[in-house]
Amino acid sequence: MKAIISFIIRYIPRSFLQHISHIFLRILAVFYRGQKVCCPVCQKKFSKFLPYGRKARENALCPNCLALERHRLMWLFLQQKTNFFEANLKVLHIAPELCFIDRFEKLPNINYVTGDIESPLAKVKMDVHQIPFDDHSFDVVFCNHVMEHVDDDLLACKEINRVLKKDGWGIIQSPVYDIPKTLEDKTITSPAEREKMFGQRDHVRKYGNDYAQRLSKSGLQVQEDHFVKNLSEETIKQHALPPEEIIFYCTKGGATS
Repeated sequence: MKAIISFIIRYIPRSFLQHISHIFLRILAVFYRGQKVCCPVCQKKFSKFLPYGRKARENALCPNCLALERHRLMWLFLQQKTNFFEANLKVLHIAPELCFIDRFEKLPNINYVTGDIESPLAKVKMDVHQIPFDDHSFDVVFCNHVMEHVDDDLLACKEINRVLKKDGWGIIQSPVYDIPKTLEDKTITSPAEREKMFGQRDHVRKYGNDYAQRLSKSGLQVQEDHFVKNLSEETIKQHALPPEEIIFYCTKGGATS
């Protein structure tokens, strides 16, 4: 199973997977019936979660809603540390994740807008380098696992900062490696070399421990929140959460030149 999932992720286009993967995985869910783990996003319980990733991680993917470890952690963060489920908010979700879309759309307090340059799941076709909305348009912006793909991550973050309202906030997650400084080399263009250098064929940089500091150069105020460290071992195990994942929580900052 791990080898099959790894192959599919590496070589089948993401846009195609977004159309059909949930159908296949929900069939698999029948074989994972149980009570050992619970997905906080969809509230379904299983004997364990499915493996997932190019180097497949055990107990990672919810076969019902397709939430990964990071999605389950973000859901709990939104519940416990933000007003997302109570306040009247206008939300921009860039490159929206399938596990969140229907659930966010059904929230009565949310005016929910999805955007992406290629995803069939998004309602607005847009380039994160040129977000097609006015200044101060959104209370919340989500943009997860996008910055490692884009040509100019600081320009993209400037755009997010621009469209956030004065008291706006957001979450911008990316893979972050335990290296001192972000690795970037624009001369590396072949998919094979990018995979070797940056960890994935369509990544253009490999973020290091300077991630929050780097993105803050855009004007956004990016803070590291070690939310998972404050959760009990029982909660982490029950939801199969990533024990080292940092939530990168952003607030609107001053514009930069």
